[in-house]
Amino acid sequence: MKNRIETKQGSPKPFWYLLKQGKLNKSLIAFALILGLIESGAGLIIPLFAKDFIDLLAHGGMKWQQIFWLLSAFLIQTAAGGISFYLMSYAGEALVAQIRSRLWNHILHLPVSFFDRYESGETMSRITQDTAVIKLLISNHLVTFFSGIVSVIGSIILLIMIDWRITLFIFLAVPAAMLIIMPLGRKMHQISLRTQDELAKFSGHLGRILQDIRLVKSYNGQHMEAEKGDQEIKNLMTFGLKEAKVYAVISPMIATVMMLVVVIIVGYGGAQVASGHLTAGELAAIIIYIFQIVMPFTATASFFTTFQKALGATERINEIFQEQRELLGSQKEPDFNQTLQFKHVSFSYHQDKPVLKGIHFTIEPGKIYAFVGPSGGGKTTIFSLIERFYLPDEGQILLGNIPIHEIDLQKWRQAIGYVSQDIPILSSTIRENICYGFESMPEHEEIEQAARLANAHEFIQKLPNGYETEVGERGIKLSGGQRQRIAIARAILKNPKLLLLDEATSNLDSDSESLVQEALKNVMKGRTTLIIAHRLSTVTDADTIFVVEDGRITGQGNHELLLATHRLYQKLVTHQFSQGKR
Repeated sequence: MKNRIETKQGSPKPFWYLLKQGKLNKSLIAFALILGLIESGAGLIIPLFAKDFIDLLAHGGMKWQQIFWLLSAFLIQTAAGGISFYLMSYAGEALVAQIRSRLWNHILHLPVSFFDRYESGETMSRITQDTAVIKLLISNHLVTFFSGIVSVIGSIILLIMIDWRITLFIFLAVPAAMLIIMPLGRKMHQISLRTQDELAKFSGHLGRILQDIRLVKSYNGQHMEAEKGDQEIKNLMTFGLKEAKVYAVISPMIATVMMLVVVIIVGYGGAQVASGHLTAGELAAIIIYIFQIVMPFTATASFFTTFQKALGATERINEIFQEQRELLGSQKEPDFNQTLQFKHVSFSYHQDKPVLKGIHFTIEPGKIYAFVGPSGGGKTTIFSLIERFYLPDEGQILLGNIPIHEIDLQKWRQAIGYVSQDIPILSSTIRENICYGFESMPEHEEIEQAARLANAHEFIQKLPNGYETEVGERGIKLSGGQRQRIAIARAILKNPKLLLLDEATSNLDSDSESLVQEALKNVMKGRTTLIIAHRLSTVTDADTIFVVEDGRITGQGNHELLLATHRLYQKLVTHQFSQGKR
């Protein structure tokens, strides 16, 4: 697969590759690092100025030049540090914005099978939370880490110049601190992976429940969902505590090692001052340099733990980037004046459970076809294959003599209008719902005409803001019939060559159904139309009716032929007729 990186778990290679793909602003980073070095340089000079200043005070003298240079060093350190922090924050934000943009664009072009496997909340966690970990590393830790290294090295060099014996204590402490950091950093990587996975799982659960909150309340599911949520929150807490244990070991142990060194050095330095081998200013400089070594080491521990988190986040982000996008096909235009053929097509969502089993049929242009049969027989799956949400496991779907997966995917879907039972409505205005998918907003007259043909214009006009009325999440402010007519208006405005109607009149009252049926007749005129329907009365006029049972087409013909020859069709008609007479 393109851009796939095969590396062992915990390897930094995918992380650096992700930064490269995110087009990290190298010039900006370099400038920020230079400023960080200037900040460290100023920090190294300050103890030298302080040494001279303290020695002068000890001897009862003072030079204004010393105060000026000391204050100048402080100002340079402050300014360089502030600007460096802002530039790194900018670089981190810009990098993460690019990664999120690439990730979002990639997700939008993934096949529907990906979304069958992952909950929406889990995918959202990859885009938001995992990328935020990377931003934290770039913005808050990168400059601190490199400038800290410079500060440590510079401090050690200057300590050698002041008193080389004191520096020996530092060299004993540094290896001890590294022995603590390295193994615990690997442990943090494993904990971080599990924590982010649990967080993604929890986000997925929240998204699902909030989306279906009316179901939860209707069936008094609050208590059950509260228990499930509490359990997932406890799992997150468990991993958070594991993370805290690592920090609880790293930070105090490093601080203890360093403070032990400080105590020894201060004691030793005090004795040296008393004996006259060191001045008070030199001892003060030594203590400041020691803290300039201690502080970067604690920051380094934080850097390594955050870096391990970033490696874990990168692994999860790369998992999505390595998912294969939908096949876009070539630049071939779809010609729906030709026949659409299913040739011995088989398909399964799971390998051991086939849904379609070698079905074979032909759709002639400009005619109306209906698919009937028991639920779960494979009717909607046929529509999903036509939409190219999935690819067949076996067989071919042809338009004319061309396999449909070779046709340009965007042009293919532009030529298809899909009105489903689920009625997908966005949380937006009615106008935006009708025009969804158009790169530029159609003229109002076109929108209104589509709404009139869908029998929607009259009720839209009665709404508080007409076409600018907000419909609420999933169109909750509209009735089922109103949502269905909005979906039909969307299909009419699209002016499709092939129309797919998936139980478009189910679950509607008689008044709404008659309005929707009339709207459907308007949109079906002159178009190849495929209909899935449980109410056989809506498809008796179809040119051809396919009976779908257990993934196979067991009969085809017009209503009269099937009623005379097909036992299941007879049973379905008799059953619905007897229900209608009650």
